[in-house]
Amino acid sequence: MGKARTIARRTFLVGSVAVTGGVAFSVWRVNTPFANPLLGDLKDGEAAITPFIKIDGSGVTLITPRADKGQGAYSIQTYLLAEELDVDPLKVKTSVGKPAKAYTNFALGEEIMPGRGHILGKLMPMQMTGGSSTVPDMYVRLRRAGAAARETLKEAAAKLHNLSADKLKTENGHVILPSGEKIAYGALAETAAKINPVKNVKLRDPSEWKFLGRDIQRTDIVAKSTGTQDYGIDMEMEGLVYATVRANPGIGGGVKSFDASDATKMRGVHKIMPVAHGVAVIADNSWRAFKAAEAINIEWEPGPYPPTSAQMWKILEKNLVPGSKAIKNRKDGNVDAALKSGDVIEAQYRVPYLAHAPLEPMNATVLITDERVDIWTGTQIPDFVQKHAVKMTGHKAKDVFVHVLPMGGSFGRRLEDTYVLQTLEIANSMRGTPVKMTWTREEDFSHDYVRPMALSRGRGTVKDGKVEAFDLDIVCQSIAKSQFVRLMGSAPPIPDTSITQGGDDQPYSIPNYRVTGYKAPEMAPVSSWRSVGASHNGFHHECFLDELIDAAGADPLKERIRLLQNDPLSVKVLEEVGRMSGWTGHKLGNGRGRGVAFTLSFGVRTAEIIEVVNTEAGIIIEKVWGAAEVGKVLDPINFEAQFSGGIVFALGHAMNCELTYEDYYPKQTNYYAYEGLKLYQTPDIQVKGLENGDQIKGMGEPGVPPAAPALANAIFAATGHRIRQLPLYKAIDFV
Repeated sequence: MGKARTIARRTFLVGSVAVTGGVAFSVWRVNTPFANPLLGDLKDGEAAITPFIKIDGSGVTLITPRADKGQGAYSIQTYLLAEELDVDPLKVKTSVGKPAKAYTNFALGEEIMPGRGHILGKLMPMQMTGGSSTVPDMYVRLRRAGAAARETLKEAAAKLHNLSADKLKTENGHVILPSGEKIAYGALAETAAKINPVKNVKLRDPSEWKFLGRDIQRTDIVAKSTGTQDYGIDMEMEGLVYATVRANPGIGGGVKSFDASDATKMRGVHKIMPVAHGVAVIADNSWRAFKAAEAINIEWEPGPYPPTSAQMWKILEKNLVPGSKAIKNRKDGNVDAALKSGDVIEAQYRVPYLAHAPLEPMNATVLITDERVDIWTGTQIPDFVQKHAVKMTGHKAKDVFVHVLPMGGSFGRRLEDTYVLQTLEIANSMRGTPVKMTWTREEDFSHDYVRPMALSRGRGTVKDGKVEAFDLDIVCQSIAKSQFVRLMGSAPPIPDTSITQGGDDQPYSIPNYRVTGYKAPEMAPVSSWRSVGASHNGFHHECFLDELIDAAGADPLKERIRLLQNDPLSVKVLEEVGRMSGWTGHKLGNGRGRGVAFTLSFGVRTAEIIEVVNTEAGIIIEKVWGAAEVGKVLDPINFEAQFSGGIVFALGHAMNCELTYEDYYPKQTNYYAYEGLKLYQTPDIQVKGLENGDQIKGMGEPGVPPAAPALANAIFAATGHRIRQLPLYKAIDFV
C-alpha cells in the first residue's frame, strides 16, 4: 500500500512547478524508453525491431496488446501496424504479447493528468484497456512501429545487396529491389536483428493509406461469424478439472460455517475447499460443480456495507449537502446571485446501481507448478493479474505468464480480477493440475463491482427566453477509491473526477454555471462501467438543462447550440445531428416527440436525437440519430457498430435495468430480471462521425451518455411527463 501511494504521489507532484528534489531522476525516467519485452525471448534468426513486431523465417507476427472484448481492438491494432509495414492484415500472424511496461496505456494517463499523461504513464505504467483509449493511444505508436520496422527491413536488404535503402520499396510483406526482385520480410530477419532499428521515420499521409479510413473487414469477422472464435470459457487442456465458487453475497464478508456433506456425495465432485470469502467446488465438469455448490449449506457473516437500497439512498441524500467539502467544483459567473434574482426551477434526479452483465460469465484457467504459473483468461488488466499472481504464489514475475484471451463482452467488468484470484487460490492448492473456474450467472450478477447509484439536485433560472443560471450538485461513491484499492492497495491521492465526469467538464457557456460533486461513503463496491461517470451524469446534466430550456420557452436544439457557441466543434456536432434528423422542433403533436442531448465524454463531443410516439400500449422508440466528433474515422463499419451498439446498450439500461439490494446483494441475478433492449424495440439508428478536430478519439463509450437523457427528453416532448428517475419503466410503459 505504501509503495503504491508513494508512486502515485510522485506521479502527481512531478507535474507541478513546485517540485525541486527528484526532478532530475523523474525527467530521466520520463525520457527513457521502456525495454522491448520481445528481445529477451528471441531465438537465432528472429528479430524484434520494435515491441510490436516480431519477424522470423516464417514471416511477421504483429503484437496487439490492447485487449479485445468485442470492440474490435485486435483488428484496428493490426491495421495500424499493417498500414505502415506493408503487410496484409488478414494474413499476418498476431499475438497479444505478454504484460510489459512497453505496452503502457498513455492515453488513460492523459485522462487523469491532461497534458501530462506521458509522465503518468512512465512513472506509474499500467497496461490497461479501457476508456475508449485504444485508438487514441495506439494511433501514432503503432504506425511508427510499423514504419520503423519497414525502414529497418529496407536497411537490412540494402546491407545484403550493397544498395542504398532509399532505392528500395516495400509491398505485401516484401522488400522490392530496383531490379524488381522481391525479398520476403522473413528472409531478412537474421540481418535485421543485427542492425540498429531505424528511429527517424516519416509516417504516410492519409491520402496514401490502403486500409484505414475505408470500409475494411475486421480480422476476427470470420471466426465471430462462424462460431469458431475461442473465448476464455472455451479453454480446454489435458488433465483439466472444473471449479466454481460461492462467495459471500455481501462482497467482502466472510463465512461463519458451511456444511458440504450432501455436495461431497454428488457425482463427479473431486474436492470442496474454503477460499477467501466463500467455498469452492472442484468437479469433473462445470455443471456438476455448479449443482454441488448449490447443495452446500452456508451461513454467511454480514456484509461490510448497508444491506438495502433504501438505506443506501438515505446515505446519498445525507451527503448531498451544499456547502460541505466538494470533490470538484466548476464555478462560472455568480450562481448564488443569479438564483436570488429570479424564479428558481428545481429538480432532483436518481440513477440506480447497474451491473456490467457481459454475456460470457467470469472465468479463468490456471496451471501452477513449482517452476511457473500460467493463466488463461479474458482480462483488461494483465499486468495487475501478473502482480497479484506473484504475490499469491511466490513465483517471480518472469515466471508468471498471462495469456489474454478474447472476451465475450466486458463493459468494464474485466477491469477487475477477483475471479482470477479465486482460481489462483484453488490451483495453488492443486499444483500440477490445471483448474478452470467459472462463475454461475447468479454469482456473476451478485458479485459484480457495479456502476454507482447517484443522486443529483439541480437549481436554475431563465431570463429573456434563455438559460441564465445552472447549478447542479451530484453525489455518488468514488470509483477510483473502490477500484484502485482492490487493484493497487490504495487510491491515487487526488480527487475522483468520475464523480462529476460528464457534468462539470461540459463546454457550455452558461452565464452562471456551477457543478459540484460530493463523495458518498463506501457502500456496495463499485467499478468502471461503460462511459464511467458520464453514464449517469449525462442523464443528470442534460435532463435538467432540458427542463431549464423548456421553462425558457426555447428550442432544445437551438438553445444548446447557442450555449455552445464558444466551442465550434460542439456546434458542428449538434448542427449535423439536427440536419440528419430534419429537426423542426421537439413537440411534434399526435403523441410524437423528440428529445436531444449532448455530452462531451472521453474527449468526444456526441449529440443524439431520439423520436418516440406515445400509443395506448406505451412508448415506441422509432428513430435515433447520432453525430460524434472523433477527429478521424479509421474503420467506418466498426465506428457505426460501436456508436449504434452504445446507443442500444444505453437505451436498454435506461428503460429496464437496475440493481436493488436486500440482505447485501441484488435481487436481480439473471437476465430475466435485467432486460436489455429487445430486437423488436430497437429503433432505426443513423450515426455519423465528424472529422473536424485535430485529435483522434475512440468510440466505444461516448455513444452511451446522451442516449438516456435524449430518450427521457423525448418522452417529455411526447407526453408532457418529465421523468427524473431511472429505469424509466417505473414511470411509463414501453411497447
